[in-house]
Amino acid sequence: MGALVAVQHNPVLKAFYARLVSQGKAKKAALTACMHKLLRILNAMIRDGKPWQPPLVTEEN
Repeated sequence: MGALVAVQHNPVLKAFYARLVSQGKAKKAALTACMHKLLRILNAMIRDGKPWQPPLVTEEN
């Protein structure tokens, strides 16, 4: 359930999910990949003792 919400509201996971689906990955497989990525992000946050910091995205023209 956490991955479903993250794919809708978290810009990092939303873009990751959209990229996988656009490349032809099945939606369920893309969601499973997002679950794995979310777990890796959470484990790194716990390991480092740091809060969520979304990566800075710069728009290139």
